[in-house]
Amino acid sequence: KIEGSVIWYSWTEHEILSMLSKRILTFMGIPVAEDDLKSMPLEDLARYLDHIFEATFLGYGKWENQPMYKVLLSLIRKRPRDIVKLCTLAAREAQRTGSGQICTSHFINIFEEYSHGRMQDTVNEFRTELPEIERLIYSLRPNKKDASQCDPFVFHTGELTVKIGEIMKYGGFEYACGRKATPIDLAHFLFKISFVTATKIMENGDVERKYFEDNRYFLHSAINAGYDWEVHPVYRWSLQPDNADDIYNRIKVTI
Repeated sequence: KIEGSVIWYSWTEHEILSMLSKRILTFMGIPVAEDDLKSMPLEDLARYLDHIFEATFLGYGKWENQPMYKVLLSLIRKRPRDIVKLCTLAAREAQRTGSGQICTSHFINIFEEYSHGRMQDTVNEFRTELPEIERLIYSLRPNKKDASQCDPFVFHTGELTVKIGEIMKYGGFEYACGRKATPIDLAHFLFKISFVTATKIMENGDVERKYFEDNRYFLHSAINAGYDWEVHPVYRWSLQPDNADDIYNRIKVTI
């Protein structure tokens, strides 16, 4: 009854980074016009972060020597509250160690806690729509056979529905309204809640991630646009807590 009146609102990565830059500059007492921030390229906005954050992520794997802002944008679901939570946890860790700057080590130390928090947020937010959401999303963790793949958290459209079908062999899923869910229904649901994103490797090697807010019907056309389906990086520590090194070695940061 209300679908026609729903207003879909989305944030861009540029807007979220502008918000973070504005927060830093306001804290430092530096006046800045919001329109100026909105018109700046991401690389220029990122320079304001250098007042607080280490400029480069000094980790390893595919994240080694990546700009810090790219790492931050890779771990949020285009939601302002994600960047607030991520930076707050890292700031508390920096304070605990007596550091005057938020460094790579502080983020590494809180990634698992941050991941568990976003997983629980997702369960709490969407359990009223799909009561067994927790069983669905935790069943997407890789098994021994999946672990041998290049990235067990990335699927072609057919592979994703097959994976969900295998999960459903141990019990089907019903929405709260009583309607039984099909594998393609659940794939669309996972995309809608940003548990999976549409992912494409660009010609220059960077990765592009698209969300439900970018195109609500993307699931039906992605196969023709060259996109795969990737479990969002933010959930990897929760689904693979015993192998954090694998996360850095497999996930590319967002462009």
